[in-house]
Amino acid sequence: MARGRQRGEADTASEILDVAERLVQVRGFNGFSYGDVASELEITTAALHYHFAGKAELGEALIERYGARFADALGEIDQHDADPAQKLEAYADLYLDVLRDHRMCLCGMLAADYDTLPKPMRNAVVRFFDDNEAWVGGVLEHGRAEGTLQFTGSASDAAQMIVSGLEGAMLVARPYGDTDRFQAAASRLLAGLTHTPRRRRRKPASLA
Repeated sequence: MARGRQRGEADTASEILDVAERLVQVRGFNGFSYGDVASELEITTAALHYHFAGKAELGEALIERYGARFADALGEIDQHDADPAQKLEAYADLYLDVLRDHRMCLCGMLAADYDTLPKPMRNAVVRFFDDNEAWVGGVLEHGRAEGTLQFTGSASDAAQMIVSGLEGAMLVARPYGDTDRFQAAASRLLAGLTHTPRRRRRKPASLA
């Protein structure tokens, strides 16, 4: 009986996170309330507070889960794509998949609300981007070392440009409802780094 109750509580917490994540990706963190989540799941706000004491705690859990899924996706890219240029394409496709689902990057949306977020959430958002820039920077260093990628300046600076460029491309594509606009911007962003012709690659990892 206790094991079934624990499993049920875990399922409820996951459902809360699923709904809250979608609301943040569509409306922003300040665009929804506990009441919105409770209404959609047909549970009481007291049940929400049982799992997440407050909206700040819910926000931290959202970032932690999203960051973990992103890390898993990056690990899958590392496992299946050996070519640095292909890795960068697969990375851009992570953002494309989110946009195709009519959503925005969770941490991109939170960055827009940054000044109004609790400090632990602000720190978590920064860690998310730091982790992504570190991974992209590693791919860039590898590509430059083997002669397949070229860029001026440090890999860290170039990684910041790529992450910022992809996040910005999502924002601009959103009001048009046009994923082709994002794909064109991402392709131009990455094309300037490619030193050798790119090869076709497998279906990329996904955050779904």
